[in-house]
Amino acid sequence: MKFKSVLMDEIAVERAIGRIAHEIIEHNKGVDNVVLIGIKTRGLPMAEKIKEKIYEYENKTVPVGALDITLYRDDLSDIYVNPSLKGTDIPFDIIGKDLVLVDDVIYTGRTARAALDAIIDIGRPHTVQLAVLIDRGHRELPIRADYCGKSVPTAVSEIISVKFVNTDGEQNVAIFTKE
Repeated sequence: MKFKSVLMDEIAVERAIGRIAHEIIEHNKGVDNVVLIGIKTRGLPMAEKIKEKIYEYENKTVPVGALDITLYRDDLSDIYVNPSLKGTDIPFDIIGKDLVLVDDVIYTGRTARAALDAIIDIGRPHTVQLAVLIDRGHRELPIRADYCGKSVPTAVSEIISVKFVNTDGEQNVAIFTKE
C-alpha cells in the first residue's frame, strides 16, 4: 500500500463523531431507548466514542455491545478457510430498542447486511439505524448510512484506513492506494 493522504485528523474525527452523536439524539428524541452495537473491529471503538459524546451532551449512559459478523458474511467461503471469531458481546436486551449499528467505513454494504442478519438472530429491535465515520461509495446493496461523518468518493483501488487512539495509539482517517 502506498500512502496518499490524511482525510481526517484527530480533531476532524472527534468533530464528526460529535455530530453523529447529536444526530442520534435528535433523530431518536433523546436516548432513553437507544443502544449502540459496534461491528467488530473498528465499529466498536467508534461506538464507545459515540457513547462518550452522548454522555457529555445528555448526561445519560447508552449501552454498547459488540457484534462479530464473521459467520454472516456472504463471502465467508471465499476469504476464510478457518474463520476467526472475535466474539459477539451484547449484554443487554435489544428487543424493542432503537438500535444503532456502528461501523467505521461503509463500502459495498455487505458488512451492514451481514450485521442485520446477525441482529435479527439475536432479537427484533424497534428500529435499526446505521452510523459510519466514512462513506466511500461503491454500494452493491441498497443500504445507506443514517448518520455519516464524511462522504469520500474513492476509486476501487483505494483503501481507507481508520485509526482510533484506544486501539491504534493515534486517531485519523487516511487513504492509501494499492501498489
